[in-house]
Amino acid sequence: MSVLDERDLATRYAGGVAGVREALGRLALEGLVVRRPRVGTVVAPLDIREIEQAFEVRSILEARTAGLAAKKAMSDDIAAISSAFDGAEAAIEAADFRSMLAMDRQFHLAVAMATGNATLARFIVSLQNVATRFWIWEMEKQSPEDQLKDVTLHRALATAIADHDPVRAEAAAAKLVGEPPSAYLG
Repeated sequence: MSVLDERDLATRYAGGVAGVREALGRLALEGLVVRRPRVGTVVAPLDIREIEQAFEVRSILEARTAGLAAKKAMSDDIAAISSAFDGAEAAIEAADFRSMLAMDRQFHLAVAMATGNATLARFIVSLQNVATRFWIWEMEKQSPEDQLKDVTLHRALATAIADHDPVRAEAAAAKLVGEPPSAYLG
């Protein structure tokens, strides 16, 4: 529920206020921020129910996406997927959560784009945005060993796609999506 100041964001990200306003409008459409009259734009509260539902959809959609990527991926796609977690070990050692989350976004976008289906990629990105809010909160509690295990799961999926093995890719993606938030919150 933190208030987001458009001018501060424009300065922080070396952009214009109009661009920030447009980005906040898009985030509002995705439910990540809330616009309130006389208050401004605030970060939307973490809605565990919404995140739980996003995980249900991800468990269905991302496995099929990985299978399709394994069938259709071109060499450039495979390079983007395979390199997404380059530097992950250093980022984990430095507790650089922002870099890890950026790598995760890059990876899942590259997998979705490898399907050749832009509509599917938009859905994956939208679901990823919802799930990322949970992982930001959860990542701070993970040990470096747990984070390395997650990187290993991503790399296993990358290998299955590079091998053009849709069955293995679907299984690896299902394992990667993992458990919904309720499994962690008990």
